[in-house]
Amino acid sequence: MPPLAAVACLCDISNGVTSTLTDSLAYPRVNIPESVKRSWTAKKSSSLYKVEGWGAPYFFINAAGHMAIRPMGNSSKPQEEMDIMGIVQHIIESKVLGDLALPTPLILRFPDILRDRLHKLQSAFDRAIHAYHYQGHFQGVFPVKCNQDRHVVENIVELGKPFGFGLEAGSKPELLLAMGSLCKGSPDALLVCNGYKDADYVCLALLARQLHLKCVIVLEQEQELDVVLRMSCHLGIDPLLGLRAKLNTKHAGHFGETSGEDGKFGLSCSQIVAIVQKLRKLGKLHCLQLLHFHIGSQIPSLAIVHDGVSEAVHIYCELALMGADMQFLDIGGGLGIDYDGSASAQSDMSVGYTIEGYAKQVVQAVKSACDMKGVKQPTLCSESGRALVSHHSVLVFDVLSAQHRGGRNLNTKKGISVDVDETLPDELRTLHQSLVGFIQAGDLQNVKDCASKLKGNSVTHFKQGKLSLMQLSAINNIHEAATELTEVMRERDMISTFSPFVRKSFESFDLHDNGQDDKGYGTHDAIYHINLSVFRSMPDTWAIGQLFPIVPLHRLDEEPMVNAILSDLTCDSDGKVTAFVGSNVEGRHVKHLKLHHLQDGKSYYVGMFLGGAYQEALGSMHNLYGSLPVVHVTQSVKSRGIAELNLKRVSGGQKIADVLQSMQYNPNTILEVLAIQLQKCFSEVEFSEDEREKALAVLRTLACSFSSSTYLSNNHQTSSVFHNLFKKSTIVCEHK
Repeated sequence: MPPLAAVACLCDISNGVTSTLTDSLAYPRVNIPESVKRSWTAKKSSSLYKVEGWGAPYFFINAAGHMAIRPMGNSSKPQEEMDIMGIVQHIIESKVLGDLALPTPLILRFPDILRDRLHKLQSAFDRAIHAYHYQGHFQGVFPVKCNQDRHVVENIVELGKPFGFGLEAGSKPELLLAMGSLCKGSPDALLVCNGYKDADYVCLALLARQLHLKCVIVLEQEQELDVVLRMSCHLGIDPLLGLRAKLNTKHAGHFGETSGEDGKFGLSCSQIVAIVQKLRKLGKLHCLQLLHFHIGSQIPSLAIVHDGVSEAVHIYCELALMGADMQFLDIGGGLGIDYDGSASAQSDMSVGYTIEGYAKQVVQAVKSACDMKGVKQPTLCSESGRALVSHHSVLVFDVLSAQHRGGRNLNTKKGISVDVDETLPDELRTLHQSLVGFIQAGDLQNVKDCASKLKGNSVTHFKQGKLSLMQLSAINNIHEAATELTEVMRERDMISTFSPFVRKSFESFDLHDNGQDDKGYGTHDAIYHINLSVFRSMPDTWAIGQLFPIVPLHRLDEEPMVNAILSDLTCDSDGKVTAFVGSNVEGRHVKHLKLHHLQDGKSYYVGMFLGGAYQEALGSMHNLYGSLPVVHVTQSVKSRGIAELNLKRVSGGQKIADVLQSMQYNPNTILEVLAIQLQKCFSEVEFSEDEREKALAVLRTLACSFSSSTYLSNNHQTSSVFHNLFKKSTIVCEHK
């Protein structure tokens, strides 16, 4: 019998036959031997999701098959390791106990990782400075645009106080929050003022000087100098000035678009010379003390770092030789992180260097140029926001449901029901008979082509009113089943031609490598609907095609069998994630994510990692999905070295009332209108006592809904709607 003959009976559409797929042919997915399934380990999951690449030294999969964390990196002790899934379960269980009361989705922040990243950056430059006998020191700043959250900024200021670590602002609101934060920081910390400036911005920056903050106004445009000089004269405060140089050096890719001659920011060499001459003429050249440049975020290679720093430091030296009191070289951002785990210099999503290598390259290039021109070596400053905060934040969300492609049409036990009457048009009946013939002949290509033609013609007939919805549905089932079976059989036939050794290797490894070819292409067979807004919580995936590591938080000792893409809650076709970390090809991504089958009655939790920079700041309220709850996770060491978990809710997330108010709606006004409408309904007919009680429950529910989460509840019995409509309640709500 030809390979597909066993499924010929399913296609007898005219007689409404219900048939069962037989024997070994009825596989909705490529068959993986039981021996392979049993041998699946957490180590294989780590390889599949590239955790050892992007996660080191903080994230790993523990023996329980859960994502876990080493908060101090490689220096973490075994008792300090934290089970992320265990943390999530504790928070969810606390919801029932009335403690944290935070459902998913939520953000977990790990301040200890933030501390470790800051120490790694500082120590990398300290070691490089010592190794090269550099005469200056390193003093970084955090660009608050990366994450303006108060707790993040205050943590950085506190943790960086011993190093004189400062802040960078790019707008008036950011400047004010930076001023307030640095009042508790080191008196030597820099406050770097970037971005376009008006008189008010400049006035605030000058007043910061009066507050004994080391505030540097970096000129982005030539005309800004006039504003600074005018306000300085009015206030009687000498400015501390910097210049942003527009370098010729740039790097390819999205993140390099702000660099080079056509970059958005910075001064050309001619403009720099003109500013110096003007300052000298006015007797203010001593105010110029800093040179700033920015090659672009996420610099992929040290070669680009070397070129950019070398160009900039020669400008710095020339400024010093022209008489400016130069003290600081601000190398800007650009220190990248490895999003895809490839450690590749050829990818926008990775970097081909370490923090230590980056620091050495900077120090060596600056020292070489300064020694050449006999200029004092400057204090080095960087604005490495992405490298500082990306790792310390984990986005946790649950999967609401799964929609499988074709899977419901291939069932080894129940078969496929194709209940269609005998009024099927002759053209479609002929195509159906041809399809049966191709199946009996085992002609895979013609099976697929004929099934597609049958479906296409059926849609045309349906649009013309010549086919019923039931008939169209049955033909669609046949198309899905035939298409998937041809794909399964083609792959099985291909594997069967291999030698036993190669076949075993293919089954145990290649089939688990996300089903991708060497070009990173692949198809998904399911859509997993997630309790999240892409536009709110991972906007860069939509806006610039950014890759973030996305991994199940549990069941990682089980083999993930579903090739899925993710679809969010929003009513927008762009609200999905279709590119993932996981390709074995440098610079490539995969087009589906390996996930586990959902289990009835059990939640399935997934985490997005390395999203601590920009995502919260850039997130929008599409469909009015609000900001997420945030929990800080730390540990305190008790007696005998046992670490105790500390969870602190720092934000409960935006409620429905919050997002409505942000759009100029008054929740109380809305509730009043609804109450009046409900009263009108009462007046139209006489209600019984029970019906009145139900009406009051409706009103209570409406009132309490304003204080509920904008996201979906995965347990309807805990929702205010269920509670108020079906149970007598005396819940006190904020909106009455």
